[in-house]
Order: sequence, then C-alpha cells, then structure tokens
Amino acid sequence: MLDSTVTTRTQEVLDRLNEAFASGDVDKVKALFATDCYWRDLVAFTWNLKTVEGPDQVAEMLTSQRSHVKPGSFSIQDGEVPSEDGGVITAWITFETNVGRGWGLMRLRDDKIWTLLTALQELKGFEENKGDRRPMGAKHGAGKNRLSWKEEREVEAETLGYDTQPYTVIIGGGQGGIALGARLRQLGVPTIIVEKNDRPGDSWRKRYKSLCLHDPVWYDHLPYIKFPDNWPVFAPKDKIGDWLEMYTKVMELNYWTRSEVTKASFDEASGEWTVEVNRDGERVVLKPKQLVLATGMSGKANIPHFPGEGSFKGTIQHSSQHDGPDAWAGKKVVVIGSNNSAHDICAALWEHDADVTMVQRSSTHIVRSDTLMDIGLGGLYSEQAVAAGMTTEKADMIFASLPYRIMHEFQIPLYDQMRERDADFYAGLEKAGFELDWGDDGSGLFMKYLRRGSGYYIDVGASQLIIDGKVKLVRGQMDHFEEDAVVLADGTRLEADLVVMATGYGSMNGWAADLISQDVADKVGKVWGLGSDTTKDPGPWEGEQRNMWKPTQQENLWFHGGNLHQSRHYSLYLALQLKARMEGLDTPVYGLQEVHHLG
Repeated sequence: MLDSTVTTRTQEVLDRLNEAFASGDVDKVKALFATDCYWRDLVAFTWNLKTVEGPDQVAEMLTSQRSHVKPGSFSIQDGEVPSEDGGVITAWITFETNVGRGWGLMRLRDDKIWTLLTALQELKGFEENKGDRRPMGAKHGAGKNRLSWKEEREVEAETLGYDTQPYTVIIGGGQGGIALGARLRQLGVPTIIVEKNDRPGDSWRKRYKSLCLHDPVWYDHLPYIKFPDNWPVFAPKDKIGDWLEMYTKVMELNYWTRSEVTKASFDEASGEWTVEVNRDGERVVLKPKQLVLATGMSGKANIPHFPGEGSFKGTIQHSSQHDGPDAWAGKKVVVIGSNNSAHDICAALWEHDADVTMVQRSSTHIVRSDTLMDIGLGGLYSEQAVAAGMTTEKADMIFASLPYRIMHEFQIPLYDQMRERDADFYAGLEKAGFELDWGDDGSGLFMKYLRRGSGYYIDVGASQLIIDGKVKLVRGQMDHFEEDAVVLADGTRLEADLVVMATGYGSMNGWAADLISQDVADKVGKVWGLGSDTTKDPGPWEGEQRNMWKPTQQENLWFHGGNLHQSRHYSLYLALQLKARMEGLDTPVYGLQEVHHLG
C-alpha cells in the first residue's frame, strides 16, 4: 500500500521540484504548480520583491532566472511537520541558491503547489556573526598599543564619512532607518544614518503627548532585540523613543544626529551618490554607493491651504506639528480629518477640557482595538500565539506568505466577524452621524493600510466620545477661513482658536523630489500601494508595495519604511540586496517595477 501521509506527499513534491531544477527543465517545474498558483519571492530568485501568478508567469520567471540562481536542496524544514487542513497542506521549507540560503512556506492543493513563499535569509560566505559565529569580544593574549572596543568605536565614529566613505547612507533615523542600519551593521556594510533631530527616538517624542502605538507589542519587535516580557501591550511614544535611542547605542550604529541632507545627486558614470549634509552646522559631503530614503512610509506632511488663512487669528497646525492639548483648555478646537491622528488628538483635547469638533471629510474604517487583537491578530501576534509556539519570525513569514492578490478573501470573513461582534458600537457611531466604511470590498484595516496607508482608526476610546457627543462631529469639506472660524462648503461656520489639519501625508516620492530632483522622483514614480484599483490605490496591478524595499527605476536608490512590523521584516531583504551589491555578487533583477503613476 502506498504511503500517503502528509509528510510523504509533501516530500514527493519537493523531490520532483529538485529533480526538475537539477535537469533545468522549466516545464517540469511549471507542471508542479496549480493553475491558480502564486509564488511570492523575497530576493532569493528575483533579486526583487516579486509575486508571479499562474504557471505561465512561474515559467517566465524561471526561464529568466534559473541559470543565475541555480536553485536546489528544497526540503521540509528541520523540526517541522507539514499539516493538512481543508484539503490544503502547509509546509515549512528550506532551500539553497548558488549564493544563498533561504526558507519559506508552501501550500499544496491536490499535491500541486498553490502558494509558495521563498525568502532569502543569508548569503553564503557573508553570514551574520551570530550563534556559533558570534565575535569573541575579549581579546585574549597581549599586544602593544592595542585599542579597546571603546577606542575602536571612537575611531570609527571619527573617520567614517571623513577619512573613509560609507557604502550606504540612510536618510531618516526613525524605526525604519534604525532597523535597516542594524541589519547592515551585522552584515558588515559601512553605513551612516542621517537624522535631523537631536536624539534617536525624537521622531516619536515630538509627536502629540497622548500618542501610543495602536499595534500590539508582539507585532512591533525590532530585529535582534525583542521587547522584554513586561513591555506594555501598547507602548507610549516616549517609551518607544527611549527604546530606539537605547537600541541605536547597543547595536553600535553610526547615527548622525542634528544632521540634515540638503542635496543629493547620482553620478551614473561612477555609480556614486554625492550627499551634502549639514551636520550640526558643518557641511559634510558623503560619497556612498547606495542611498536609502527612510523618511517615513507616509512621507511628506499633506498640509492643504485655504482662502483666508492669512487673516485667521488663531493657530493652524498639521497633526505632525501638534504640540498637545495642554494649552487649549477652554478653547475651541476644530480638527480636520477622521483617521488615527484625528481621533487621538480629539480625545486628548477633550480630556484637557477643550471644546472639540471633528470635521469628517470622507468615510472612515473603524475597528475596536481589542476586537482587532482578538480576531485579526491573535493567531500570529499575541501572548496566546507565543504560548502556542509561534515565533515572531514564523508569524512574519505566515503573514508574508498570503499573496496580495487573494489576501482580501481571507480578510473579509474576519471583518464580518468584527462587524457582528461590535454591532451596537457601529450603530452608535452611525446614529452620531459618523460615516463608516469597511474598505472598497469589505476587507477592512490591513488591506486599507497596504493599499493606501490611510482611511482608518483603531479605536482606543475616542469613538465613544463621538457617540456620546462629547467630541462634536460635523461632516463636510472645508472651504475657507475667517478671522475666528473655519467655514465648510455648505456654509457651516465653526469658531476656532486652534485648527489641527489631520490631513495625512503624501508619498515618500515627495522626499525624493525635495532632496534629489523632480526628475528622479518622476523616474521612480509612486511609492506605496498594490495597484488594486481601489480608492487611492490606482491600477495597474503591481502585486507588491510599489518601490518599497526593492530596486527602483533610479539606480542605487531605495525606499524603506512602514510600521514597526514591516521595518523589522523587510529590513532583512533590503540589507541582503545592499550587501550582495557591495560584495560584487551578480544580482539580476527580475520584474523591475514599471512607472505608471508619478506620485
């Protein structure tokens, strides 16, 4: 009798895959995939972040890349046992290429590959010095005039950027720049992080004082150093700021504070950037090969202007400039917007006895925090998940393994559950006049974030203030200012001492325009979004985040950022791409993104 166990069936598919790769027969590989298959590759095969859909695209990619990549050794990961649920076999796998080692997740339907995630984890010969390869630290023995660790660090800090040049410059020292800097440090890539603030973490410290993370701690770890077990579920902004400052120091990052890039340009002949920096009043010119913009996924503050604002006698602030509620007790405040920042700011102002009105300009998706944690994140990022053996790394890979093309199909039932569970809550909001939505297709928060990075609020209490009428709600579009008020398009007049523009942010592409040139920004095109042809995410379909963590149409220019989860996970793949180029490895990029939208 044939052995038909799940493990045997999985191993048979992997054996056939190895045989087909060894023989160079792309058609045999193609035959192992289901007709509705998806292969998501993170650098290992494509030197890109790329999802191919359907057997024909699989064959096209392999025809282009197989001889460069020389893949093989596909096997079930040590210590893991494939499982079957609902006719789908899920298996953790490992594999090798000619230059690296990777792991991934494979799902089989009817013994055909339905979804495949392949992710490069390390480069052969350039592995991180960890585990058995960790550095000794202490220098045993004796030698004349040896430098101590502290002295070596001081020499490096004094000379890098002056006597020697970094291979990579990262503009922006928030969590994105810090996470990537840590990865590059461990890979031996000389890097300088340039940050205009006084201290690491100031990008958090300088926000409105009530700001806390809305994502839970299990979702937010940085590379290498996880938050301690007693870290709060939702960390306050100043606590995050202090953590980032500590992390920057202990990870030995070359982090330039009070430094601002004034100009950057690329020389195609030399393959080198010229980056002009005002470092605390000193002009320094850096000459890196690679330039990374880690200026925040949301990029530039979107600050609209309206007629009459010059005559307004009150104060106008963008949410990123808002100084907190303390000075506004007894004052009239109008907040333009209805997403995360708008809600947080309204709640803090109400707590400090301001008279607060929220102006909702368009529909907003709202999900209650505890419901999101329970239904949306609990299986991967929670204390229960940790207790069940789920690691951060495995959770990241499971999340990454769902192809964006069909991810909404998995999300819609979860948000249907949330809508049912919190029906009374939503009824209260609608009664208060709040315009709700669940995304264009009912897929909720994560898809809205991935598609457009806006249009939602994770409720941590402000919604009840709206339901109870404690934060007043008006719907409409702002038209103009008067001396003491804002006036909406329908003529509604709202007296105000303070107007907070919680109007969001533009594409990171805007920073490329400011720091490099509009021509380079246009050459790169829009940053963020999947091409889903939904609101604020125009098509055509890209299938990956536009221009994030991967090669762009501008040689040697990269974009890095996102939430803490994305900064942690995708920093590895960007770091490996940069390391490979520094070491002169062959990195043929498959499927370099075309430019369809300029910003």
